[in-house]
Amino acid sequence: MKKIVLFASGSGSNVENIVKYFKENGKVEISKVYTNNPNAYVIERCKQQGVPYMVFGRKEFAQNLLVLEDLRAINPDLIVLAGFLWLVPGAYVNAFPDKIINIHPALLPKYGGKGMYGQRVHEAVVANGESESGITIHYVNEKYDEGNIICQAKCKVLAGDTSDEVASKVHQLEYDYFPKTIEKLLL
Repeated sequence: MKKIVLFASGSGSNVENIVKYFKENGKVEISKVYTNNPNAYVIERCKQQGVPYMVFGRKEFAQNLLVLEDLRAINPDLIVLAGFLWLVPGAYVNAFPDKIINIHPALLPKYGGKGMYGQRVHEAVVANGESESGITIHYVNEKYDEGNIICQAKCKVLAGDTSDEVASKVHQLEYDYFPKTIEKLLL
């Protein structure tokens, strides 16, 4: 049985999608979900799906590394950032080389880096008149959105599309590609 853990900071729609995708798989277990936001809706999704979760602060994550100790105890085959907004410290990258992946709501290297997440990305895509957007699934290193690319998927951005319409197209790509990419990496 392959074990994965997920990190999220917000609503957790990708977390729920991944949990449901692997629920009947029999080959992949969602061992735990980690969140840095005690008010994140991902907690409610974990309760609904019966998935263990841990809420942590910056001290537990980056200073005394309690989260890293917890991860080592689980020893996951893959760590999946699904809407997690903090930079991952080098201690994690070194402890789990090529085992931490992230999904970004744009075609990297465009619209990546610190502060480029969620609706901000889609607003920038529309403001710059891009004709396409999409998702990038990549390995995590010690910099925002600069790890090696695993997979990209594109969608058209039509003249007159709002940032909300672009977000909807990108979310659909996330739901379609993220679980399948995780599965390919594991099996």
